[in-house]
Amino acid sequence: MDNVWLVSALWIGLALAASLISIWAAISVALIEIMVGAMAGNTIGLTLAPWVNYLAGFGAILLTFLAGTEIDAAVVRKNLWASFSIGVVSFAAPYAGVLLYAHFVAGWPWDQAQIAGIALSTTSVAVVYAVMVESGLNKTELGRIILAACFITDLGTVLALGIIFANYSWMLALFSAATAACMWLLPKFTPWFFGKIGHRVSEPETKFIALILFFLGGMGSLAGSEAVLPAYLIGMVLAPTFQKDPSLAHRMRVVAFTILTPFYFLKAGSLVDFKAVLAGAGLIAVFLALKMATKFIGIVPLTRAFRFDRRDGMYTTLMMSTGLTFGTISALFGLTKGIIDQSQYTILVAAVIGSAVVPTLIAQRWFQPRVTPPKEEAQHV
Repeated sequence: MDNVWLVSALWIGLALAASLISIWAAISVALIEIMVGAMAGNTIGLTLAPWVNYLAGFGAILLTFLAGTEIDAAVVRKNLWASFSIGVVSFAAPYAGVLLYAHFVAGWPWDQAQIAGIALSTTSVAVVYAVMVESGLNKTELGRIILAACFITDLGTVLALGIIFANYSWMLALFSAATAACMWLLPKFTPWFFGKIGHRVSEPETKFIALILFFLGGMGSLAGSEAVLPAYLIGMVLAPTFQKDPSLAHRMRVVAFTILTPFYFLKAGSLVDFKAVLAGAGLIAVFLALKMATKFIGIVPLTRAFRFDRRDGMYTTLMMSTGLTFGTISALFGLTKGIIDQSQYTILVAAVIGSAVVPTLIAQRWFQPRVTPPKEEAQHV
């Protein structure tokens, strides 16, 4: 279909349907959007036009940035070893387990097995943050511990992908230097700049943040990296600024959840080809089971060691078992670089999307912490 407005109506209509189903079923809208996207992609077909990919990409970047702004330095310092230990094990255990199975049992060559291990080692910041906001957990200590652990896990994924497969060049060095410079300068400049301009109808604050994210995303793309990678770091260093001005985070969240993230989650679901999934169902199930089993084996004992409530420990483990953004990025990286083929890509993406749905569904149904969302968040999100 060439009519951009009718295509837009279809996508937003699917997003609205997902929202209504989410309200009825009391399940995170992110998960429903993934499932609705998969159904639509395999029945009526969804047009992945360049503008759709752009909006989906921006949605992933903005959601990742907003997740970074929820990192509370005081909570992280107080629970440093818990967040760090859970994050490291959350990356290392599934990475090793999937890598060894893919190579020695499934017979994938070493580089392909590396991509499988990296893609299934992740924790989805996008899914976890969306669920946290809906439940109000992003304002609790437990939620911030989980978000900090997510950061450690995905940092491991980024480093593994970068160290093993990076195209070492002057552009990569320039991208790293630009990211480091922004992380150093923004915490000093941004509060001053926001104080000078104040709140305006034209939203200069939001535009300033978008400028930084687009610039670093562009630098990352030129370096052969991904636009979403620096977003979490920038969000993290600007967390104190955003926590002092909750209305700014709320305004940006409205833009993200209304227009941008539905395209991201619907697109993620539409990439699943049911025929290819059926053909590779056995390996998909094994990869998904391996990811969840290794995360449980590694994380559950840590939650006991750090004296988490039993329910909170299971919820934390299940949330850390999710995957989506960096998992699909890693799989797509392997496909575009010619490391894995289309069938392997489909298997990995299906397993990654399964890991976004299955553990989150279990966590919300049976292990949701008993937390009353703040009134403001409950009304606005």
